[in-house]
Amino acid sequence: MTADQSALSAPSLNGDVERAADAADAADGVLSPAYRALTLGIISVVSLVAFESSAVGTAMPVAARALDGIGLYAFAFSAVFTAGLVAMALAGEWSDRRGPLAPLFSGIAAFGAGLVIAGGATSMGMFVTGRGVQGFGGGLVVVSLYVVVGRAYPERLRPAIMASFSAAWVVPVIVGPLLAGTVTEHLGWRWVFLAIPVLILLPLAVMLPALRKLPRTEPGPDAGVRQVLGNRRCLLALAVAVGACLLQYAGQHPAWFALLPAAAGLALLGPGTVRLLPRGTFRAARGLPTVVLMRGLAAGALVAAESFIPLMLVTQRGLSATLAGLSLTGGGLTWALGSYVQSRPRLEPHRERLMGLGMALLATAIVLVPLVLLDGVPVWIVAVAWTIGGFGMGLNISSGGVLLLKLSRPEEAGSNSASLQMSDALGNVTFVGLSGVLFVAFGGGSIAAGTEAGGAVGAGHPAAFVAVFAAMAAVAVVGVAVAPRLRRV
Repeated sequence: MTADQSALSAPSLNGDVERAADAADAADGVLSPAYRALTLGIISVVSLVAFESSAVGTAMPVAARALDGIGLYAFAFSAVFTAGLVAMALAGEWSDRRGPLAPLFSGIAAFGAGLVIAGGATSMGMFVTGRGVQGFGGGLVVVSLYVVVGRAYPERLRPAIMASFSAAWVVPVIVGPLLAGTVTEHLGWRWVFLAIPVLILLPLAVMLPALRKLPRTEPGPDAGVRQVLGNRRCLLALAVAVGACLLQYAGQHPAWFALLPAAAGLALLGPGTVRLLPRGTFRAARGLPTVVLMRGLAAGALVAAESFIPLMLVTQRGLSATLAGLSLTGGGLTWALGSYVQSRPRLEPHRERLMGLGMALLATAIVLVPLVLLDGVPVWIVAVAWTIGGFGMGLNISSGGVLLLKLSRPEEAGSNSASLQMSDALGNVTFVGLSGVLFVAFGGGSIAAGTEAGGAVGAGHPAAFVAVFAAMAAVAVVGVAVAPRLRRV
């Protein structure tokens, strides 16, 4: 065979190999009989969590007004984060020492109980408490599911199941706000919370038989309740959560007496964060620490930028709140597409590059968004930009989960999964807070005031938005720069 003939026949040979691999995946994939029940159960649980997350923003203003609790409005959101942070650390230790089943089912139960408490609340304090219980349950669930994936699925199927995590968000992101608005308007805001716990029973019944087949973890001498709850990581997570609450309180009370809780919050948050994440995370040490760092950078940059897009479109370009929100919908769809792309077996050797590419696409999207501040630029540029960013996040987030499990020893999968989720949460609170400071520093306070008054006085302060997006683009660029350190060698 000549060199030319070899070159011509290579595509055919590669195609045969790829078709054989696809056939093998179909016969023994995540939806094959061996894994179907567990996969469908996982997707159902994630979908319910996603629906609640996407729908609650629609019902929250109505609930806060009904409970006369506008002053605690922000705490209804932050309670989920702070309680979830503690739960993530607890779930990691609990899963490593006793297996993922107990924290998973406890998390589902707490998530449902929190929804019931919030839906039946008679005061805003009770509502915030319910949101905290709900966040605690969600933190247990998300870490436990990562451990279940690591134990139940072989390594070659993990990219596909990670992609299904993202795919499970697609429908809730699209229909959640619309359905929640309809329920709130016709039945009342309480049913947005009270209807979901009933739906949890079906996925539990579907995946319970498969979960019982997972390898059992024999409790060791340090696997008692006191040892787990009193573990150093759990105590550190509690300190970080308290620190975040104190900082939020100080931020909402800009007076001299707020300096004391602010200082105490920083004293708890800073050292606790450094000790919770893997050693070397903040200096981008090769391998696992860089995976954890990049997840926090990606999640924080995206959430911070996304938080200001609707406000910018409403105050600077005169869009309705509905249209401004719809401009972000495409990102959820392309996120799922990116997750699917990274799950292809032929891309497995390039997983580290996929994460770097994802960060580059996110940076590009964030840079494109503030172009809408120019009068000659059409408003749909934001929707286009966010579809690009969503695809990048799909590549990055799912690949990060796969790499984490690949780089973790089985007995460390729980704690490392918790570190990954905590990095997401810490990135969110850090960069959203930073964006808020920049926004006010560059004149954003008058924009917010004008919006509340029903005016459009923010039109003269585009620098506030530019500062936010420029900072978050820089965060994404840092992620691109550290991506080569994902490889251990």
